[in-house]
Order: sequence, then C-alpha cells, then structure tokens
Amino acid sequence: MHESTKKRLVLAGHGMVGQKLLEMWAKADTAGQWAVTVLCEEPRPAYDRVHLSEVFAGRDADTLALAAPDFFDEHGIDARIGVRAVAIDRAARTVTDSSGALHPYDALVLATGSSAFVPPVPGADAPGCFAYRTIEDLEAIRAHAAGRTRGVVVGGGLLGLEAAQALLNLGLQADVVELAPRLMAVQLDATGGDLLARMVSALGVGVHTDRRTESIVPTGTGGLRLNFAGGDTLDTELVVFSAGIRPRDELARAAGLAIGARGGVEIDDACRTSDPAIFAIGECAAWRGQTFGLVAPGYAMARVVADALTADGEARFEGADMSTKLKLLGVEVASFGDAHAQTPGALTYAWRDEARSVYKKIVVDPEGARLVGGLLLGDASEYDGLVHVLRSGATLPPDPSDLILPARSGAERPSIGGPETMAESALICSCNNVEKGAICRAVDAGHVELADIKRETCAGTGCGGCVPLVGKLLSLELARRGVAVSNHLCEHFPHSRQDLFHLVRVRGYRTFDALLANHGQGHGCEVCKPTVSSILASCHNEHILEPSHAGLQDTNDRFLANIQRDGSYSVVPRVPGGEITADKLIAIGQVAKKYDLYTKITGGQRVDLFGAQLSQLPDIWRELVAHGFESGHAYGKAVRTVKTCVGSTWCRYGVQDSVGLGIRLEHRYKGIRAPHKLKLAVSGCTRECAEAQSKDVGIIATQEGYNLYVGGNGGLQPRHAELLATDLDEATLVRTIDRFLMLYIRSADRLMRTARWVEGLEGGVEYLRAVLLHDSLGLGAELEAEMAHLVGTYRCEWAVTLEDPMKLRQFRTFVNNDAADDDLPYVREREQRRPASPSEAAAIQKGAI
Repeated sequence: MHESTKKRLVLAGHGMVGQKLLEMWAKADTAGQWAVTVLCEEPRPAYDRVHLSEVFAGRDADTLALAAPDFFDEHGIDARIGVRAVAIDRAARTVTDSSGALHPYDALVLATGSSAFVPPVPGADAPGCFAYRTIEDLEAIRAHAAGRTRGVVVGGGLLGLEAAQALLNLGLQADVVELAPRLMAVQLDATGGDLLARMVSALGVGVHTDRRTESIVPTGTGGLRLNFAGGDTLDTELVVFSAGIRPRDELARAAGLAIGARGGVEIDDACRTSDPAIFAIGECAAWRGQTFGLVAPGYAMARVVADALTADGEARFEGADMSTKLKLLGVEVASFGDAHAQTPGALTYAWRDEARSVYKKIVVDPEGARLVGGLLLGDASEYDGLVHVLRSGATLPPDPSDLILPARSGAERPSIGGPETMAESALICSCNNVEKGAICRAVDAGHVELADIKRETCAGTGCGGCVPLVGKLLSLELARRGVAVSNHLCEHFPHSRQDLFHLVRVRGYRTFDALLANHGQGHGCEVCKPTVSSILASCHNEHILEPSHAGLQDTNDRFLANIQRDGSYSVVPRVPGGEITADKLIAIGQVAKKYDLYTKITGGQRVDLFGAQLSQLPDIWRELVAHGFESGHAYGKAVRTVKTCVGSTWCRYGVQDSVGLGIRLEHRYKGIRAPHKLKLAVSGCTRECAEAQSKDVGIIATQEGYNLYVGGNGGLQPRHAELLATDLDEATLVRTIDRFLMLYIRSADRLMRTARWVEGLEGGVEYLRAVLLHDSLGLGAELEAEMAHLVGTYRCEWAVTLEDPMKLRQFRTFVNNDAADDDLPYVREREQRRPASPSEAAAIQKGAI
C-alpha cells in the first residue's frame, strides 16, 4: 500500500506494553494499512522493567532491550527516541511532541505508563533522594552509592523489596520503611507479612513497618535522617522511593479525556477512551475504575487494541489475572485469586511451618468445592498447580487442606493440576495469554528447546514466573513424542551439571561469569548460580565469600550459618568423630552462656548453638576459633559429620578404633562441597551403634579391616546403604572413599543425594565396584588427585572470614550500628530460651509475659 493512502497510527509512549502492541501489530498488519509513529520519552527504546534490579547484580542494561536493533526499520516504524508527546488536538487529530513537530493521526494509542510515587514529604527532593523506576534512575543511584555504606527504601511492597535487593547488590546495608503495618500488604495477610518481615530481617535488611515518614533532613556528615511520626529517626546516606506508582495521565487530562476517580485514562472494554479515536493501554489506563501495575493486564489490553487496528475489533478486555509469583531477596512469594478471603462466606485453610519459614494459605468457596485464591510464602512450588485448579474450576478433594499440607502417612497427596492433567485451553502464561495447546503445537512444529518455545509462543517472556511450568510441559510433551528430554541445568546453560563440572575442570574456569560467557546465555538464576558456585568450590576450593563468588550463594552459605524460623542463626562448630576435650566443652559452654544460646547435642554428635543474631556471628566464631574450633559446614551442601561409636578403645565388643578412623576421615573431607550434603559414619563392630548403613558413606569394622557401604541416607526417603567392599585396610578404604566422593561430585545432578545417584547408575553397585575398586575407566588416579587438591587447599571458612574486614561488613543486623535486635521475642523453657510462639509473642508485646 502506498504511504499516502495508509492510515496513521501514533503511539505515545514506548514501554513494555507499547512494544508488545507494536509486535502484535507487526504480525497482523500484513496488508500494511498503517503508517506508525512512536514517541518514546526515555532516551532508549522499550526495555524489560520487570528485571530492572538485575542491573545492580551485574547485568548489562543494554540486554534488557525488548526490540531487536532493526525492529523499527524492518517494519517501517518512525521511532522518535527521547521525544515525548506534549499535547493532543482532538479536533484536528494531531499530537505535538517535545521538539515541536506535529503528528497527524487516525488512531492514537496512549501508552504513557506510570511514574514512581514520591510521598509529599518535606526534604524528599534533597540530594541523595531518588525514585526507582528507570535505567537512568538506577544509574543515578549507583553513582551516588559509590563510597557509601547505607541506604533506605521508602516502600515495602513489591517494588520496595526489589529496590532493597538493588541496594544489597550495590554493597550497601539496606533498610525498608513501610507505612502499612506489614510488608507487601496488597499480596499478603498479617501472618504472611509477619513471616516475610522475619525472613527479610534475617537477610540483614532492616524492616520498619507502620512508619510514617514526616520529613527527611540532611545531617552534618553528608548523610540524611528520616524523621518518623512518634519521634523515631533513621540515619542513612541514600533514600530510594519505591512506594508505588501513579498513572501518567497528564496528557489525557489536558486533552479533556475522561479520567478515572483514582487517576488513569478511562477506557471501555475495547480499550477506547472517551474519544473513539484514542485508545489507552497499560498502567496509564483505568478500566472500570481500576488501574493495573502488572505487565500481564497491559499485554492483554495491547491484544485488544491490535485486534481493533488490524482485524474485526471484536476483542474485549475482561479484566486481568493478578496472580504473581516472584522471588524477592531470595524469598519465594506467590499470591493468586482472592488471597484475602473477601468472597462472602469463603473458607480459609492455612499452614505455617516455622522451622522452614513456610506459610501457605488457600481460600475456597463456602461449599468447599472450588478454589478462589491463596498465597504461598517461602515455598511456591505448588503455585502453578494451584493456579490451574483456580482457573479451571476443578473440584477440590474432600479435605481441601490436603492441597497444601504434607502428605499424610501412607497416603498419596492429591494431584493439584500438573501439566499432564491440564486441558489444551489451560492458560500457562498469563502475561502473554499463552495456552497449553499453543506450546504443544510449537513442539509439534519441531521446537524442542525452551528458548525456542519462548520465542515462538512468547510464553515466559513477561514476568518469567511461568518458566518452570513451561519447562515441565515441554519435557512432558517431548517424552510423549519419544524425544529425548533435555537435561540442561536451566535456561541459562544448555548443559547438565555434569557437563558444567567437566567444563570447569578441563578449561579451568574460576568464575561464574567466565563460564557463562563461554557456555551460557543471559545472566543466571537461583538454580544455576549456587550450582556453579558448588562446582567451582569442588574444583578450586576458593573461599565462597570472595567477591567473585559471594553473589552466587544461597542465604545460609552467604552468612556461613543456618537461618532459623525467628530470623536468628545457628552456630555449629565441627567436632570430628564426636570426640571433644573438656576444655573445648567448657569453651562451648562459655560461649553459649555469654550469648544466651539454646544448646543441643545433635544426632551427628555435635553441639548446636541456636539464637545467634547476625551481628553476633563474627564475635561468637572469633571465640570458638580461638579455642581451636572450625566451621561445621552445617549451612552448606558439603561434608557435614563423621559419626562414630567408641569402638575398640572402650567398648568390649569393638574390633577396630572407630573413633580414630572417624576423626581422620572428618579432617580429610571436612568442608568439601558436593551436589548435596554428605554424612559419614564409622561403627566399631556389627552392632552398628553409629548407624553407618543410613549414611552416604558408612564403614563397619571387621576383624580383618572395614566393610564399606555407600548410598544410604535418613532423609525424606530413607535408604539403607549398599555394601561396596569388604575387609579393606585403611589405606584402601580411604582411597576408595576418595574415588567414590569425587565420582559423585563429578556426575550427580544438582541437589541429588548419593542414594538417588547410586539408584540411577546403570549397573548400580556392580558398576561402582568396577570403576572404584578395579579402575575399569582408568579414572582412579585422576579422582584421587582431585580429592588431594581439595584436602590440601582446605581452610576453615569462618577463620578466613574473620581475617577479612570486607567480608565481615555483611554481618550487621542494623545499618546504623553493630547492635543486635533486642525485639525478637523469646521465652524460657527447661532453663534455656527458645523463640516465642505467635500467641506467646503477642502476650509478650502486651506485657502479659
């Protein structure tokens, strides 16, 4: 079609939703009936704002771009970058831009988005105060943060917690200030908000809820002070406002278009404004009085407008699925449907596992037959299935609580809508409205990689929350078609964990970035980062808190301690073989008494100390290291303990020195990183007092030497270890264990216990005997050399940390000082303190306890 006869479309705004509209138009306008002009206010084309905070974690901002470099030229789009629409003449049907140019239109689409809400607080415009919305905002924050140590985020919703993560990624201590009485008040109820606050606090982020900021004033030291209602204050060096968004509707207001009661350009179900020639989509639009702050509703609106421009115009916007699943500060959070039980007569089922920091709640209709909503905190693995049950209207089991409770003994947990049970019409990706059938058809067309499925269907290219479900569905469909299912670690690495291990070992990569640059794509995720970190540790044994490794760690490894349900940490010094001197017992007792720690002897023959504050960990470990203790690695996927009985030294039945051997083995293998935690045991005779046959590696003494068992565990699916060899002398025993552990570390999948690994080996224990005892693959010397390297380069992780002031900076509970958190509620029981239950905590707050 000749340019002079084309209709003229002007798009005011070019964010994620605007770009989605252009993509849909480009696919549908095959006749070329529209000439398109885009006015993009920002100095760059549309980019992925959902993953904006990843820039602070090292991601190149340019990789967030949503449009290919040649997109505009390929489709003949006149894109004006850095130019915004400033006025609309509805009578003349023209738009004036900030350069003074005039753009006639037959259709105008407003996609002006939203702006960050900055509360009207005196001092909010002071130097050091920033909004958190654009790449330019991030660049300004990063520049100001250089050389500073403290930052505060005003706003405790989704955006606020993302901003807090950004400050942590910049190396700052972070606080979150929230006006509401809980974090994420829109998504979470009071119980969920309380648990989230504890989990976030345990990560070193200060949480201040129910705080109204009355003013921000500069201090004499170049910092800022937040003054709260009631007289409290908080000192910082940087303030980030992330307290919500406001629709950018000023252009529409000036043009006389109808505006919603709460702001936003009023639209009907066809996304038309009060002027039929003007549409509005995304965060600037108000549909039935409601504005939407998620990308999925904006994409749905874009589909409606694309249909109006290129087809019959019968598509309608019918509201949006506001279900969300994300990971904030390492904490999984998901909310779907009527999570706050506002449905009349709705029934609520909730389960809270304080030991694992998990909270799950579902809301069902008054008859208990249909799911209407729910929320998940700490473990969102059931999100996809529950959302499917919600959307499909499937009938619930007789006891709906079975959907979120652990399976009862001897009973199978009811199915909650895995991909194999979903109908073809089941919605997989709500951001892009992708149904299961579309993914199945893409597989039929020959697309067998996750990246191909995402490109062909757009599933998983919005918020990314559906990617695990898309991956499961892809694997299922490939298996049904007889296609070998990919064992890729994640979408960022087209390799298995075993492949990555060999790449690191053979090519000598020493950082995640180097491995990613040469063998991966993207920027990594919570799956591949800790997995690669473990591989690097297994190959090179560098300290996990070195700058190149620290950002890869899970929470427990990051703080070299296990986080507990109340946000405190456990301290577990190594006690090799369970043998301990009186002086060391006294030292543990003195530390426990000084810091008022709950003390317990474990099944692994160690002493656990519970209740340590984050800021106390270095002081506690400084005292323990001074008394000769080392890290027990209770926080890591590593060798934990070697349990022993007293053996021939004391026991009248013992036939070998089990304690001595256990101590030698624990010193040999201490701290070695692996796909999962490892436990060993040595029993001095067949009476098995050390329970060796329930361990990953078990040794039972005989009159002639030692019998070696492998592949046992006492976990969720207990398994007896299998006998690998008999009557081994100590040297042969150690050599065989070396080979076994290194072969497992080399070849097991992430988070695979030795029990499952042995079960999955073709040939099982017979294969292991051939490889480990008879060196059938010629790997023996190589495996032994790798183990010797790990043994020879061992250093206690806490001892190294105490020597490095930069590593110690992260061990602070509060930004402003090194004090502990005195507000955590405890009660005394059996002469020790323990965390208060919710009812006890409430009583303590009221002064009743």
